[in-house]
Amino acid sequence: MASDAGCLAGAKRAPVSTSFMALLAAMTALAPMSLQIFVPALPAIQAHFAVSTGTAQLALSLSILANAVAALSYGPLSDRFGRRPMVLVGLAMFIAGSVLCALAPTIGVLIVGRIVQAAGGAAGMVIARAIVRDLYERDQAASMIAYLTMAMVVAPMLSPSVGALLLDLFDWRAIFIAVTGVGCLLVWGVQQRLRETRAHGSSGTGWSGLLSGTAALLRSRAFIAYVLQSAFAISVFFAFVAGAPYYMIDVLGRPATEYGLWFIVVSIGFMAGNFATARLTRRIGLDRMVLIGSCLVLLGIGLAAGLTASGLWTPIALFGPMMLATFGNGLSIPNAQAGAISVDPLLAGTASGLSGFTQMLLAALVSQAVGVLQNGTPYPMLGFMVAGAAISLLGFVLPRRGLASTRPPGSHG
Repeated sequence: MASDAGCLAGAKRAPVSTSFMALLAAMTALAPMSLQIFVPALPAIQAHFAVSTGTAQLALSLSILANAVAALSYGPLSDRFGRRPMVLVGLAMFIAGSVLCALAPTIGVLIVGRIVQAAGGAAGMVIARAIVRDLYERDQAASMIAYLTMAMVVAPMLSPSVGALLLDLFDWRAIFIAVTGVGCLLVWGVQQRLRETRAHGSSGTGWSGLLSGTAALLRSRAFIAYVLQSAFAISVFFAFVAGAPYYMIDVLGRPATEYGLWFIVVSIGFMAGNFATARLTRRIGLDRMVLIGSCLVLLGIGLAAGLTASGLWTPIALFGPMMLATFGNGLSIPNAQAGAISVDPLLAGTASGLSGFTQMLLAALVSQAVGVLQNGTPYPMLGFMVAGAAISLLGFVLPRRGLASTRPPGSHG
């Protein structure tokens, strides 16, 4: 069957259909969707298996860790064995894990199922970006990745509501049955629409080639700059996610519904930034967009910190500047991700995996730290946000000093 993404070496800059981009967006959204959709069911799961809150929480925390580790693996494997085979392997793991969760007789089996499910779901998130880089040159890839990043935002926004609805109508097992169905639909879509896009062989033979490719990326100052920028920019958002509910509900005494409405405002800012990236990157340039976005993030977080330090403890003082910061993230993160996977197009999968692993690991560490340091004030949250914004900007600017060109070696853009 003919495909939008045929295995042609000359596929660069070839237009792809909306349906094919929708498939890549669905692949990207699978992991965040599956991580969030069952969260409303955690109390029901805890009660069903008669376990402690901490034990039930392992179904979430260990799945996040599994997603991060798997993200590190899929990139090099897709460079070595191809994008399509590894996507199908990941989806098979995702479906197997989901079925195991739906049928789990004990909490231990459920946790194992969640780990397998999360490890499988990471494939689409990592490999979709590499597929975009296979098909598009550097600046155009940033525009396409912006749409994929929007999918990663919309999925966790909607998934808890869907999970809560399934829980109310049926029970917690219905959530995993529905997720299994989504995985099966994606397998069908991949079988129908996705052909191999990796136009070249791997840069090495076997595992030694994979390790040498990883080492080459880690020696690249351009790659380090892009990864530092995106990872610390994302950590700003996760510090906010970890601290803002506590600040709004426990400190300011606002209802959870009000927090949810304010959070939508922040999400709109991020989506608007991604939309601007899709429209403006080819005109302004990838590196300028990263720099502009990084400065806006620091400006927004600095404004929030200043207003709070002056004694203005209100939702608008936090969420207003945060909307500016997330708009800046929408400008910088997709472009930084496109820059990272363009350092060496033959290692696009490896680069995508390394950057994804770094982002999720740092996000998990920052989230946990903000939670542990809660002290009845917004300052732990804001401290991590200010630090993340500053390191994101400096991490992009400083390693790039002395580079002969703003386009990294190996880029064909």
